[in-house]
Amino acid sequence: MAVQRILTIDNAADLAILKQVSKPVEGVDDAVRTLMDDMLDTMYDAPGIGLAAVQIGELKRVIVMDLGDKPGVEETEEEDAEARRNPRHFVNPEILWSSDEMFTYEEGCLSIPEYFDKVERPARVRIRYLNYQGETIEEEAEGLYAVCIQHEMDHLNGVLFIDHLSRLKRERAAAKCKKVARERMAA
Repeated sequence: MAVQRILTIDNAADLAILKQVSKPVEGVDDAVRTLMDDMLDTMYDAPGIGLAAVQIGELKRVIVMDLGDKPGVEETEEEDAEARRNPRHFVNPEILWSSDEMFTYEEGCLSIPEYFDKVERPARVRIRYLNYQGETIEEEAEGLYAVCIQHEMDHLNGVLFIDHLSRLKRERAAAKCKKVARERMAA
């Protein structure tokens, strides 16, 4: 497994890739599983809770996610974070249904470092995707799971969470991302 570089909006070439629509994959094979493993390593290293393949420059409809919600494991101490891991894999995900009820959540993104803002999305969605083994899964997502899967699926369509915000807030996010990049280069 390998940690990959995450594309960020402060880099024009990265942004051009992030704004592209990802292509469906033919099926889940060893190459796709290796991609998902690398994506998880990258996401955990960042750290984050979700990552779309486009964020590491792969224009494939693949997402990984880990909300740290492994069933039967209590959230106690920091060292238990690994025990709470519950990696999820989504290949060619699609939203089949969205609730009329909306949910607002303060989102962030690994491609827009250190910027957070509230986004309103459907509170529940029904999704279909292929899992790590290539099996077709259909399930309903709500709460943070629904927010995260919609956020990551936006990436697959070339949409960033800041695209749901006003122009002023988008400009503020871009300026903050550039400032963070400069500070990291100076350190």
